[in-house]
Amino acid sequence: MKILVVGDGHSAIHEIAAAKAFRELGHQVEEFHWHGYFAAHNLFARWVSRAQNKFIVGGRIKRINDDLLAAAVGFAPDLVFIYRGTHVRPKIITAIKAKMPTCLVFGYNNDNPFAPGHPAYLWRNFIDAIPLYDVVFSYRQSNVEPLRLAGARRVELLRSWFVPWLNFPVGPVESNSMVDVVFIGHYEPDLRVKLLESIVARGFTVRLFGPGYDWDPVISRSPLLRNQVPVKLVWGRDYSEALGGAKIALCFLSKLNQDTYTRRCFEIPATRTLMLSEYSDDLATLFREGEEADFFRSQGEMLSKIELYLTNDSRRKAVAEAGHKRVYADGHDVVSRMRAVIEMAGQIQGHIA
Repeated sequence: MKILVVGDGHSAIHEIAAAKAFRELGHQVEEFHWHGYFAAHNLFARWVSRAQNKFIVGGRIKRINDDLLAAAVGFAPDLVFIYRGTHVRPKIITAIKAKMPTCLVFGYNNDNPFAPGHPAYLWRNFIDAIPLYDVVFSYRQSNVEPLRLAGARRVELLRSWFVPWLNFPVGPVESNSMVDVVFIGHYEPDLRVKLLESIVARGFTVRLFGPGYDWDPVISRSPLLRNQVPVKLVWGRDYSEALGGAKIALCFLSKLNQDTYTRRCFEIPATRTLMLSEYSDDLATLFREGEEADFFRSQGEMLSKIELYLTNDSRRKAVAEAGHKRVYADGHDVVSRMRAVIEMAGQIQGHIA
């Protein structure tokens, strides 16, 4: 199958990982990325570029769409897989399907376009294009019905994934060189700062990684967390090392996206690190509590479980090992996810997956 993978292209874990997975499954793949369209060499051009990228308007957006259409027609794919199509205008999807009637166009979006708090301009193109996709893949179950109500022809749940060539066990060999708890992720104005402060107050060691522009202004006011400034992003092997360098990795669920699970729920176990996550009924269907991962429903429960696992290395390692086996056994890796996409295309168009 010939597949054109479309997306921003700045991250190795999203559309780039999907493209590599399609190749590993034996398909011919080309990629179209738009982040490079916003490069600029002087201050004024950078300002214009950032404004067009943020508000999704202007000449660079038009060029992206014109070039996408040309790339699709030139490649003549069987499937166009658009990841988080914020910059793809609906008329381009219509044009692709008009010029190549047998070509399927699938859309996937890891964010929640219907959640309050997102600016309307961000999701304008994606929401208007929903009726044009042959399939819209939903990251979360709660988005399935809103996507249908927005006119989707077909909606299928496609959870996020871990990337085996990026998320794997690595870290200190000796337990005494590890920090107690790590959290890697973005800041939200929920309870995560309070919870992290309570861990430090209890005397446990903590490492925090993520976008410093979000975290630093907040935790610089916290006597317990200000020593984490500057908070830094970690990617690739550094990300796996940060997880592997901790005995416990926390997982908070985004309230902005109304998440009941998140990508880290698969990435953490893939590194054979114990995951301690906020509880959700959804997560409880993916991991056996206390056997393959663990959950907390309150600050007190979080602290008691941290203490439990820090005082029982054998139990901590057993749960971490079982979680590692679970994410592979259940196919939470990107290759398995893209295999499901191919199977869907085969159902619709009669291709042999």
